[in-house]
Amino acid sequence: MTELGKPAAGEATISDIHAREVLDSRGNPTLSVNVSVSNGAFAEASVPSGASTGAHEAIELRDGDAKRYGGKGVLHAVENVNGLIRTALVGTPVDQQRTIDGRLFELDGTPNKAKLGANALLGVSLASAHAAARSHGKELFSYLGGSSAVTLPVPMMNVINGGKHAEGALQFQECMIVPLGAPSLREAVRYGAEVFHQLGKLLKKKGFATTVGDEGGFAPPLRHIDEALGFIMDAIKSAGYKPGTDVALALDPAASEFYSGGKYQAIEGEAALSASGLIDLYERLCSQFPIVSIEDGLAEDDWDGWKELTARLGERLQLVGDDLFVTNVKFLKRGIDEGVANAILVKVNQIGTLSETIDCVRMAQTDEYATVISHRSGETGDTSIADIAVGLNAGQIKTGSLSRSDRVEKYNRLMAIEEMLGSAAKYPGAAVFARASRHAGL
Repeated sequence: MTELGKPAAGEATISDIHAREVLDSRGNPTLSVNVSVSNGAFAEASVPSGASTGAHEAIELRDGDAKRYGGKGVLHAVENVNGLIRTALVGTPVDQQRTIDGRLFELDGTPNKAKLGANALLGVSLASAHAAARSHGKELFSYLGGSSAVTLPVPMMNVINGGKHAEGALQFQECMIVPLGAPSLREAVRYGAEVFHQLGKLLKKKGFATTVGDEGGFAPPLRHIDEALGFIMDAIKSAGYKPGTDVALALDPAASEFYSGGKYQAIEGEAALSASGLIDLYERLCSQFPIVSIEDGLAEDDWDGWKELTARLGERLQLVGDDLFVTNVKFLKRGIDEGVANAILVKVNQIGTLSETIDCVRMAQTDEYATVISHRSGETGDTSIADIAVGLNAGQIKTGSLSRSDRVEKYNRLMAIEEMLGSAAKYPGAAVFARASRHAGL
């Protein structure tokens, strides 16, 4: 940039921005944003949406017009992009991501993106990054991470859905498989797919319907978490793999969703538990099953409970804060200072811009918190999170089960990236679960 703030000669600048309303994987409206560049480059990004959302997340702007999509339309967010945001950003160098994101933050002017909508800001932020990468003739992952972007993430695959992702099913929101014994990402996907299909056969044999929830996992009406984990263990063995060595387990109870009055209704029909009682349950489960990670094991505002959870299980397991941290450096810093959790789930739409997402990942990595890049339950075919996971060397990704194109496309993208990297590609496997490895005998 010149001193007067005008683009230097030949510098690629944003020439146009256009948003439109599209549908996500649940059939609800979301935004797709196109960014055009003065050098002819063009890119598009779509914005995901969550069902189980943290109270402290950035605000997703909805129209509230009951006559359109039950009030879930996003025309106001679209208008914000096509009007105020477009006017402010046209002429900006496309590869100055922090300038773009900083301007978006200033235009909104609220701490939680409530004015323009985190969905509007994120669509522009991601599309700009893609357009910048194309302007430089690069893939997004290499544009973000350069030559150091070689680590493929270990996937955490949600094969049994519950909670808000599958009403009437298990109280725990996600039961996942983790193919940490695979030698490559491609093989990890194969391990997962084979276990998923074996699980479907076992459930069908027991008389359960094999319909799937929002994230592509099966959603049988199971009451007890032991029953769900038992099915998954049998599926791992039926697929020819060794539980805990080839394929481990992970949980996302999403405890905020069954927390009320200081108690946790973790198992339908049984007595509600205190935080200590729920930690007792986790401790028992970890003694019986090769669990390497628990996400949102306690409610988002139960910081005392989280301290106890971390003290009791933090040296044995990966304890992931999702609703607890909401991809926000302020909450992550508190967790680091207070010794709460040892990992963070990273969702770009929880915070609203790519720059803020990167800052959160870097803070976590600096303080040796594991990082897990994540999808949302309402997804599109957009595969940005796959590139972000590799570009930031996150080490882990959550992007659903081995069904539904909105989930599978992320795995397909990761396999394509692995092929592009060739011999430079690294799949860390069990190493990313160093805290859990000693306990699970990996």
